[in-house]
Amino acid sequence: MSDTWPFSHCETLVREGDRDRYFATLFAPADKRPFLFALYAFSLEAARVRESVSDPMPGEIRLQWWRDALQGEARGNVRANPVAAALDDTIVRFRLPRQALVDLVDARTFDLYDDPMPTIADLEGYAGETSSALIRLAGIVLNDGTDPGAADAAGHAGVAYAIAGLLRAFPWHARRGQVYLPAQIFNRYGVSRDDVVLGRGGPGFPAALAELREIARDHLRRARALRATIPPQVLPAFLPTALVEPYLARTERAGDPFRAVIELPQWRRQIILWRAARAGRF
Repeated sequence: MSDTWPFSHCETLVREGDRDRYFATLFAPADKRPFLFALYAFSLEAARVRESVSDPMPGEIRLQWWRDALQGEARGNVRANPVAAALDDTIVRFRLPRQALVDLVDARTFDLYDDPMPTIADLEGYAGETSSALIRLAGIVLNDGTDPGAADAAGHAGVAYAIAGLLRAFPWHARRGQVYLPAQIFNRYGVSRDDVVLGRGGPGFPAALAELREIARDHLRRARALRATIPPQVLPAFLPTALVEPYLARTERAGDPFRAVIELPQWRRQIILWRAARAGRF
């Protein structure tokens, strides 16, 4: 790395904004950590576009800037952006597929609008292009620039982790008018979008959330069943998945799902990740 400052900047962003992946990355080899932080900082920047704009159009422009930067079509000095500079170095060094990163940006377009996620398949696709893709790309970094395989395991692990995250952040998204959880499930239990964004819930609401937790657990079981396909050196990319069940259990016990975002104490997260890394599994 000719210039380490962009990577240091990425590490700070991830430490402050994505604690799960930050702690998981500490179990990766030291020479790979800066590049993982670059990937995760890029993901964080794309995920935060909705927070930084007042309406969808400026968000669309920001996401388009990232598409152009990834495809070499951006105007101006792209490397003046430290996350873009670190990401570009990471892409080149490890021969990462740029299309997977463009697809991640495309998936984040959904975040800019208040339409509910239509179906379970749509939710799984969204999670696959964001959370699962990040695991696959991190695996390539950890495997020195070659695809380690384990795509199916990464797919299921990413979906499980993403759904757990959406359930944790449910009250925050609801207050912003966002409904990531599928209308297909809510309609089955007689729950409307207004019931969600107005905090009304309704009699079918707990059953709808329970079904979503079971979908996450099913993907977690499938990912764990594929552990033998995951080379040991890429395990740090999968480590955040060890937090899925503790997060789901916490949402189950929370009572009022509109009250507060679900968190685990930092010390507990670190212990869970340490045990998973030591045991070589998630």
